[in-house]
Amino acid sequence: MDIGIAYDLVSDFDRQPGEPADSLAEYDSEETVAALEAALRGAGHRARRLGGGRHFLDAMLAGPPDLVFNLAEGRGGRAREAQVPAVCEMLGVPCTHSDALTMAVTLDKAAAKRLVRSAGVPTPDFEVLDAPGPVGLEFPVVAKPVHEGSSMGIGARSLVRRPADLPEVVTELRERYRQPVLVEEFCPGAELTVGIFGTGECARPLAVMEVAPQRRPLEAFLYSGQVKHDWEVEVTYHVPPRAAPAIAARAEEVALAAYRALGCQDVARIDLRVDRRGEPAFLEANPLPGLHPVVSDLAMMARPLGIGYDDLVLRILACARERLDV
Repeated sequence: MDIGIAYDLVSDFDRQPGEPADSLAEYDSEETVAALEAALRGAGHRARRLGGGRHFLDAMLAGPPDLVFNLAEGRGGRAREAQVPAVCEMLGVPCTHSDALTMAVTLDKAAAKRLVRSAGVPTPDFEVLDAPGPVGLEFPVVAKPVHEGSSMGIGARSLVRRPADLPEVVTELRERYRQPVLVEEFCPGAELTVGIFGTGECARPLAVMEVAPQRRPLEAFLYSGQVKHDWEVEVTYHVPPRAAPAIAARAEEVALAAYRALGCQDVARIDLRVDRRGEPAFLEANPLPGLHPVVSDLAMMARPLGIGYDDLVLRILACARERLDV
């Protein structure tokens, strides 16, 4: 099969004046694209690089592949992750991962939370602020940009314990990221992430992984960009999680319900945290989860199960081919 790889390399972009330091955090490394390319070629496919943005458009118009394997985060506003699947839909080219609607909805954290809550999925109470102001939430709360990925904008100051401190944090986030701020009640329990494969009622969890802090107590821990960068000293990953079996089972239920409510396809990672009542609660969905062969969450949760990187890639491809009948 002729498979085109859509991707955005961090090296393809320059941080613009005024952009925050983590503005390129969600883009891929050459190592990720090379590993994916090798996995596809090792299975006998013709894998070729399409790139992202205008390069992707030019390549698709010049010679569309049989299928696009999508890694591209896009560039621009809150619908940027929808760019590649929207082009594929317009040109009639099959594409892995979720469609444009799901990609756009999940990047907007407030929209995703409203949708999953309407389906009965537990998620922390929240408000969206366009400007500093009071909130009717129980403190402590977490403040973060409403439509960013890769923990962008989440740092030590994001965990706000007093109402008097919130306006300054909201103002700073609004100025740095130029978008509304999501403020949600803090969940003090275990941080969990669930990998899921498949589509609709056929979707099944791969594993539940616990992200446990090494240097601070849970009640002071956020899985921030800085923590992810320094993960070897900041956290340990546990598959299966150390949480009680009932909590892990409930985490799978909550994650699957969120995955289906959001219309995710082929693969996604659902982030949860145990709330004040001891219930795993939905934080956000990533329908375009990282695929670095060593440090991506999916690869790390697959290794203890005896699933290698190539098998992980081919499982995503198999889910897409079954869904698309190609």
